[in-house]
Amino acid sequence: EAVVSTQSTGSFSRTVVVMLLKSCFVVASSMWRYAAAACATGAAGYVAANSNLFSGAAEGKPFPEIKSTHSLVAKHVTKEKWDKLSGIQTATSGFTLGQAISCAVEFDNQHCGIYAGDYDSYQDFADVFDPIIQEYHGITAEAKHTSDMDVSKIQGNVHPDAPVKSVRIRVGRSFNGFGLSPGITRQQRLDLEKLLISAFSNFEGDLKGNYYPLLGMEESVRKQLVDDHFLFVSGDPNLISAGMERDWPEGRGIFHNEAKTFLVWVNEEDQTRIISMQKGGDVKAVFERLARAIKAVQDSVKEKSGKDFLFDEKYGYIHSCPTRDHPTT
Repeated sequence: EAVVSTQSTGSFSRTVVVMLLKSCFVVASSMWRYAAAACATGAAGYVAANSNLFSGAAEGKPFPEIKSTHSLVAKHVTKEKWDKLSGIQTATSGFTLGQAISCAVEFDNQHCGIYAGDYDSYQDFADVFDPIIQEYHGITAEAKHTSDMDVSKIQGNVHPDAPVKSVRIRVGRSFNGFGLSPGITRQQRLDLEKLLISAFSNFEGDLKGNYYPLLGMEESVRKQLVDDHFLFVSGDPNLISAGMERDWPEGRGIFHNEAKTFLVWVNEEDQTRIISMQKGGDVKAVFERLARAIKAVQDSVKEKSGKDFLFDEKYGYIHSCPTRDHPTT
């Protein structure tokens, strides 16, 4: 995902910059999507007493009423499939189909309406996920994911005189052995955070920086992260319904380099969101940093633990949301 923030004659405008880079979309935006006004951790940074609960609206029902009647879930989760799959629990995090479709059952405004709790979800519930992914992305059952992070293939750049305020490109990455955000266990989340903190300590040069855990965050740090528009917050109804805010804010945090041009969100909607950004319109420089950052995260985690990114030749890099799984860098 890439965002170019533009400004013209005093007001923000939208544009699309087409780069010769497969699956990398540069979309104009007037603000960071996750610009935050506050971090709801509480003064003491406590974990809510009921944080192990989430709605799981389809759980315990013979065949749930899907309120989002026009969603892909409503189309592809038939009673026949429900009867076949609803009793399965995934090996990595004990995730169920009922948990996966919770948003479509609880809300009436979903287009897709499904999340994966771990990599196993895509395999164990393939009768549901495969047709949803194929329809959403407009691909066939035989499609194969391609990923190309070769910076040298980018031809051209945003014209230096163009009224571009800033560029941001980000990707999600997940590691094997851990659940994805909707299904990850509390211990897995803590272990992943610990592993990433250790991996961050290996970064050198312009990628070197500091990690800021959300739990117990000092007010001065919170305010600075808000001012920098770096902080992600709780309270999204979809994320709550899907189980992604259990144990909030424990096990979550933000890493950024000294120049504030490279960030990693830890245990938000994905295990990691790796972000490169800077002022001006130099898309190639932002992408070059992103490519180095992705490799630095991957190599450092692999060195520390032997664990690698979750990658499937059909789905690509694995995310909790199947709308992101196929066309990503």
